[in-house]
Amino acid sequence: MANFYKDNNDIQFMFRHMEVASVADAIEEGYKFAGEFDYAPKDADEAITNYDLVLDSLGQLSGDFIAPRSEDIDRQGSTHNEDGTVSYADGIAESIDKLAKASVMGFTLPHRFGGLNFPNVVYSIAIEMVSRADASLMNIFGLQGIAETINGFASEEIKQQYLHDFAVGKVTGAMVLTEPDAGSDLQACKLKAFQDDDGNWFMHGVKRFITNGCGEVLLVLARSEPDRAGGLGLSLFVCDSGPTVHVRRIEDKLGIHGSPTCELYFDNTPCKLVGERRRGLAPYVMSLMNGARLGISAQSLGIAEAAYRVARDYAASREQFGVAIEKLPAVRDMVIDMKIDIEASRTLLYETSRVVDMELAYAKMLENDPPADKVELKKVKDAARKYKRCAGMLTPMTKYLSSEMSNKVAYDSIQVLGGSGFMRDYPSERYARDARITTIYEGTSQLQVVAAVRGVCNGTAAKYIEELQQKQYAPELKDLLKVLEEGFETMLKTVVFVKEKGVNYMDLHGRAITDIAISLINGYLFCGQVSSQCDMEVAVADEADKKISMKKRKALLTQRYITRNALKIKSMGELVLSEDKSSFNDYEALIGPVPEEI
Repeated sequence: MANFYKDNNDIQFMFRHMEVASVADAIEEGYKFAGEFDYAPKDADEAITNYDLVLDSLGQLSGDFIAPRSEDIDRQGSTHNEDGTVSYADGIAESIDKLAKASVMGFTLPHRFGGLNFPNVVYSIAIEMVSRADASLMNIFGLQGIAETINGFASEEIKQQYLHDFAVGKVTGAMVLTEPDAGSDLQACKLKAFQDDDGNWFMHGVKRFITNGCGEVLLVLARSEPDRAGGLGLSLFVCDSGPTVHVRRIEDKLGIHGSPTCELYFDNTPCKLVGERRRGLAPYVMSLMNGARLGISAQSLGIAEAAYRVARDYAASREQFGVAIEKLPAVRDMVIDMKIDIEASRTLLYETSRVVDMELAYAKMLENDPPADKVELKKVKDAARKYKRCAGMLTPMTKYLSSEMSNKVAYDSIQVLGGSGFMRDYPSERYARDARITTIYEGTSQLQVVAAVRGVCNGTAAKYIEELQQKQYAPELKDLLKVLEEGFETMLKTVVFVKEKGVNYMDLHGRAITDIAISLINGYLFCGQVSSQCDMEVAVADEADKKISMKKRKALLTQRYITRNALKIKSMGELVLSEDKSSFNDYEALIGPVPEEI
């Protein structure tokens, strides 16, 4: 029986290595819910046991039930019916039903709405496993951020109306943001929201590229202030699907075929305002999108894990020139890099999820139960600011890293399989098609870099890395830590340099600067894993008796990761410091005129 939790040693190690107990303490608010709700934990041990049991159950569901349906789902896709409704692929409908019966459709919702009240770090593990089984299903399971946004900003009346149904899987939702002329630039949103004489709200207009736009509950960004351009004229609304919401078509896409992507027409649709007017884009949609970016990062990771496993199995079994192809140096190097890139992305995602959990916990503490003592209040405010800054930087970093990694690993998986990888006999081609969207939706890689590089250049990265430097590491890591310190000095030099050259130069070289910061952060996080208090034995070959400790394996991985990235950091630093502005100065000469249409 396949279990995508139990068969992944790295997930199990990371779950035990991370500071899950402190996250549980924060999310459960001192375990004050234990007396009121049957399934609320009474302490950290019980919370962690609950997390482990649910992940085990979801891992088995992903491996045994969801994954076997994924190929048929990809081939069948969604159907736009003559009456305007949308039908999921059979396997999607069956899997949603199973997930609802497993009580995991309210993963992060509070106990009072029937949710599990699990932290984001556990939810990220869950999304990764579901995405490994079927990436398109994640686009429905992973849209629980819609319910979180309602919980975070809507009135109690709206919460009671929708959140219980979300928690039991009775409804699914959609984040309705994009328009034909407003893609990444959400400030250009034109869909109109207006009130009648009695103060009731309605919406009119078109939205495009809406994931699960056929969902029952729609969170919609609309222009409520016709006389105000930009983000300050936008508000957030919630509405039900119904006779005034028309699915005009579903997109014919490259990948994630089981997830219907819809074009919607709102014909004076009744709706309700979420929160306050003119705050739709910031902070409401920004909060929604940041949560979605964690989800896409986990989705990317799941796709890459699936693609890697196909490649690893093929490399070990396919013989050419008298040996298994994994014996060939070029193939061996490729497979190793795939594995390390996956674990690097997992490391950053889980750490980012932990930081986001702490950010939310401190924000909730300040809102609901701030300390009366001034000294303690200042500590809480300082911690809240720190976690907010770090989350604002790490979230685009992990979305950028994981999605780019997923595309590379999926591409390399096809390469390992050669001609077979190009055929539909193997799932590698599907993984490559599914991975391609991850660098695009919820903000392209370029936009993630623009957001992340500002966190590097405003000092957030330096402060965060300095905190990592203060941790206690295993003595044998001394030389590697010195390499990381040298890389840190390179990062600081590049930051000083680009700040002198202006914003355009910073954005021009943003990718290199962001890559340097990510390499350093992951380097320290890997060192933390080598120095972990927990350990486990893992197999290193098909022979049952050939095993190695996870910490020993992580030490080998960390050595390779840091030493190889040190050369890249030096090279990227030199590029940034070179003051190359050819993209500005020589653009037309380098690319020539716009090609005539064929």
